[in-house]
Amino acid sequence: MAQPCIVIATFTPKPEHYDEVMRVLLEVSPEVHLEEGCELYALHKEVGGALIFIEKWTSRELWHQHGRSDTVARIKGGVEDLLSKEIEVREMYGVESSEKFPESL
Repeated sequence: MAQPCIVIATFTPKPEHYDEVMRVLLEVSPEVHLEEGCELYALHKEVGGALIFIEKWTSRELWHQHGRSDTVARIKGGVEDLLSKEIEVREMYGVESSEKFPESL
């Protein structure tokens, strides 16, 4: 069985475009939840002003499939020129620990 893929995607809006970026992300989010392999796709507000998706995918392959999806294309197109820096994406996997105290998503 494939290990779940955890992804952190950070969007740093220009201050004057914060609400617009959030609208784009929230608009597409329900569709992402329906994609194969999506276990978690949750938007969070960072104290410093960034908008962060915390994602969990059944496998790396299904996350890569998501990366080629229409939803990702629409997100990228919708936030183009509205961010103060490039979208930052971090891919990670849980560290094995004891079954008594699981430490990963």
